[in-house]
Amino acid sequence: MRGHAFLVAGYVPGTSPVHRMPLGAKAVLLLAVAVLCLASPFVSLWAGVIATTATLAVVAGAHFLAGLPWLRMWRAVRMMLIFLVLIGGYQWWQNGPWVAWQVIAAIVSTVLASNILTATTPVDELLDGLAAMVQPLARFGADPERFALTVALMLRSIPFVIGAFGDVRDAARARGLERNLVARSLPVVIATVGYARATGEALAARGLGDPADPVGPVDSVDSADDGE
Repeated sequence: MRGHAFLVAGYVPGTSPVHRMPLGAKAVLLLAVAVLCLASPFVSLWAGVIATTATLAVVAGAHFLAGLPWLRMWRAVRMMLIFLVLIGGYQWWQNGPWVAWQVIAAIVSTVLASNILTATTPVDELLDGLAAMVQPLARFGADPERFALTVALMLRSIPFVIGAFGDVRDAARARGLERNLVARSLPVVIATVGYARATGEALAARGLGDPADPVGPVDSVDSADDGE
């Protein structure tokens, strides 16, 4: 299934300075971009426009410094193009073109910065970072490893479903059923359920299912039978 190709489409191997930067530093820079973009509406108009434009330029420069292709940047923007047009048009109508540009530049900067983080950091390193971030909550009963596993499953499941939609859409179009809702949705549901079952069985086989120990009650029943 073509959906499997989406599972490995995130990380781009490389030796650029951005690739070699520690995950903590990249996370702090991403947070700084987000805070700067969120704070820009609370300053004067021109200060906000200059700040968001400069941030967008720096993020775009970091994208190419990391050796990432132009096409990857375009794909990140294309996924939210309709949303950008709608919100930009609304802001232009209500507040003028400069505010519209400020909002669009802030959104694109944050999304591209997030894309750079995931493109230059291996998934295993990201998950280890998430587990370390949740580690202080372990004293309250949180399980950092289980949290990282949950995020890993989410990262694998979402691209699989996206790929499944693409496969089913192409298959329906080849049969002349591109307008048939059942033909375009039911196979996706079946494939998703099958993927979930296979994932659950793989986790259970490795002892990564329910944290409760299922062996205890079975042993107790066996012991009771032996006593009789």
